Amino acid sequence: MASRGYDMTPTMYSPDGRIYQVEYAIETVKRGTLAIGIASKQGVIMAVEEKPRTLQTSNVTQKIFQVDYHIGVAAAGYIPDARVQVDGARFFSQGNRMTYDESVEVATVAKHLADQAHQFTQYGGVRPNGVSMIIAGIDQKGESIYVTDPSGTYVQFAAIAIGAGSEEVNAFLEKHYKDDLSLEDAAALAIAAINLKAETKNGVDNIKMAKITAEAKIFEKVSESDLQNYYQNASKFDSQ
Repeated sequence: MASRGYDMTPTMYSPDGRIYQVEYAIETVKRGTLAIGIASKQGVIMAVEEKPRTLQTSNVTQKIFQVDYHIGVAAAGYIPDARVQVDGARFFSQGNRMTYDESVEVATVAKHLADQAHQFTQYGGVRPNGVSMIIAGIDQKGESIYVTDPSGTYVQFAAIAIGAGSEEVNAFLEKHYKDDLSLEDAAALAIAAINLKAETKNGVDNIKMAKITAEAKIFEKVSESDLQNYYQNASKFDSQ
């Protein structure tokens, strides 16, 4: 087997130029449930697919996190890794506010998270983080969405999906996304995109969402009643 011996550590390249531990971590992300980020002129949307157990408290999301007043994160993959990285991002964001007396830029947080992920590809005795994260927010430069992956890469997108089935969902987003989407249409598009790959079409039962509006610039969780309202418009993306 070509990978034998070379997949035991993230510090060693295989003869064909691959780092297998990083590739395995990326495969972990592909097994996670969907997470989606969509930017519009009126704000940003983060949505995730969550399948709670029967007796689990369903009003608490496990895959969307608030980093600062104006920045949120949606994760796919091994969620405990996301939780630890988000804690670091919160500390970094508050440190920036105390040092410079201003809110941190979204791109700066994305780079910080990517740098942290990259560190775990350089040392023996550790494993790469098995999670990708969508960092979404609004700062002095406007609305922005970034994605980090286990290799330490970070890239900016207008709309993006990560997790299981993300290739098909990204093709769906490419088809339907427009620069002039309203925030409500962006939310409806996110719901339609998640339901595209859902095993059971339960409307918004297995969807959690957060938004940051351009007006308020504050992270807000979307209520179930608002989700239902957005869902009424999701069908227009299915029919196109």
